[in-house]
Amino acid sequence: MNFKDLDWKPLALVPLLALLVLPFIGSGATWLTLTVAGLAMGMIIFIIASGLTLVFGLMDVLNFGHGVFIALGAFVATSVLGSMGDYTGSESLLKNLLAVLPAMVVAMLVAGALGLAFERFIVRPVYGNHLKQILITMGGMIIGEELIKVIWGPLQIPLPLPQAMRGSIFVGDANIEKYRIMAVIVGLVVFAVLWLVLTRTKIGLLIRAGVQDREMVESLGYRIKVLFIGVFVVGSALAGLGGVMWGLYQQNVIPQMGAQVNVLIFIVLIIGGLGSTTGALIGALLVGLMANYTGFLVPKAALFSNIALMMAILLWRPQGVYALGK
Repeated sequence: MNFKDLDWKPLALVPLLALLVLPFIGSGATWLTLTVAGLAMGMIIFIIASGLTLVFGLMDVLNFGHGVFIALGAFVATSVLGSMGDYTGSESLLKNLLAVLPAMVVAMLVAGALGLAFERFIVRPVYGNHLKQILITMGGMIIGEELIKVIWGPLQIPLPLPQAMRGSIFVGDANIEKYRIMAVIVGLVVFAVLWLVLTRTKIGLLIRAGVQDREMVESLGYRIKVLFIGVFVVGSALAGLGGVMWGLYQQNVIPQMGAQVNVLIFIVLIIGGLGSTTGALIGALLVGLMANYTGFLVPKAALFSNIALMMAILLWRPQGVYALGK
């Protein structure tokens, strides 16, 4: 897909939403603070949702157990960061990154390994049957949460930010938290890598072709089954990365955290269009901004605002903002 072929209308939704609420907020500094916070939240949700975008949109698998990879990634991060107190407690940003980056890598590896087992023993027997997929993957998530309780305990565990990532910087009167800036950067990197792989590489071409006509691709000698297993593992690993980011965002983790985020993830997938990386990014940013704006303006409506947003988008484009592969 070339940029000239891209439908630019959905890209205008994010700045349009931000500009529409500006008069209601009044203060430019407050608006900027809420906007950056919403973009950061949206980027973290995108990282989490991007894995399910691959699995759901490309493999046609309704994996309601996606939340267990999120929670596992976050709990792995508590163990890794907890053992690196000299680095997380340092005022040096470099030392903080030398703690956070290994935590992210280990969380992705562990979540990816669990994803491989999850696909083999839970998902593979129910390929092509959505009802059974929903039931068995939800059961898998419950089992996963119980195993997390066995290893780390059932109680909430703190996951504080490393020292140099705490606090804020000021842009005029606007208060921008340092970690939110980092979340935006990580989200953009994940999006860029996914977009390039899916649209500019042979692997991405094979994945998209396998979705459209699996038999034809297999007749050319390519093992689509192995490729799709790889997609599931990558999706699980991305959920683990998102779990680390979300845990640091909340600064605590609980075994049920993945299940709590699942609703937002599916809203993002529906808004973005199944299998669309760009659509997932737009959907996640809209969800993050909407949550922060309504939380400030109308706190009682915050729980329903994203559902209303999803309904409005679907009335405009029933298939979501973008189609597969865009």
